[in-house]
Amino acid sequence: MQAGIAALFRVAGRDPRTARASDLGFALGPRINAAGRLTDMTQGIECLLSDDADQALELAQRLDTLNRERRQIEADMQADAEIELDSADLDALPLGQQCTITMFREGWHPGVVGLIASRIKERHHRPTIAFARADASWLRGSGRSIEGVHLRDTLDRITKTSPGLIARFGGHAMAAGLTIAHDALESFTLAFEQAARETTDPALYARTLAVDGALEADEITHSLVEAIDRIVWGQGFAEPLFANEFEVLEQRIVKGKHLKLTLALDGRRWPAIWFRHSEAVPDRARLAYRPAIDEFRGQRRVSLMIEQLCA
Repeated sequence: MQAGIAALFRVAGRDPRTARASDLGFALGPRINAAGRLTDMTQGIECLLSDDADQALELAQRLDTLNRERRQIEADMQADAEIELDSADLDALPLGQQCTITMFREGWHPGVVGLIASRIKERHHRPTIAFARADASWLRGSGRSIEGVHLRDTLDRITKTSPGLIARFGGHAMAAGLTIAHDALESFTLAFEQAARETTDPALYARTLAVDGALEADEITHSLVEAIDRIVWGQGFAEPLFANEFEVLEQRIVKGKHLKLTLALDGRRWPAIWFRHSEAVPDRARLAYRPAIDEFRGQRRVSLMIEQLCA
């Protein structure tokens, strides 16, 4: 294995022999990207290109430190955003009343606003653009969208209905970046909302979740997870998502932001984790989940990755 990749696996605490696509996306990727978000991509590139194990490990450790710093910055920014949004309670609004979210705070880091937009979009199911100050005159924004709302096309519509409001932009259906003048923020917020309202079906803003049905207790096994792992999943071909009604035997918050559970079904039990969710669930709950295999005290076991509490 290339020295830089091996070093990144090491600092991330992951075993490359059992690596999954999620390890690249959620363990290695964020460490490489942290350099570009907070400083520049040079360290990430050098780590990936290094053939020297010692040098690669030193670079990977620097990237890990940057990623920890990025996490703290992101947590602080997200807390700011949620304080503001909690007062609005967008999920409780009548369907179609507010289609978009636009946010800006002094002091936000321009390299992290895309992550904040993504988190807000996931929680509130609205196309979201978060801005940070680029300099005294300009704001730099990063946006994330939901299925059915083409973000780049929405921004393009704004350039036609309000020429000059956006200085520059680029992107695709689900993500975009843009620059606006600081004093244009209020006008942009209104234009973004209007453009989305005029071009999308209000039903798109109702939170929905497609699942692949329920599993029997004796189907939630190592062999099922291994069969799923042998297939390449991606955009337009999502990994299976199942839903069952479980008895919730235990639940507690870990690291201040994740819900760790023990779930039971027909006399069998599994550990489960719901990332970035800190609210308790009922003693009996229908949960959408993906089965996975993790290592615990040297043993490989099936665990459940919770995605949503179902009605």
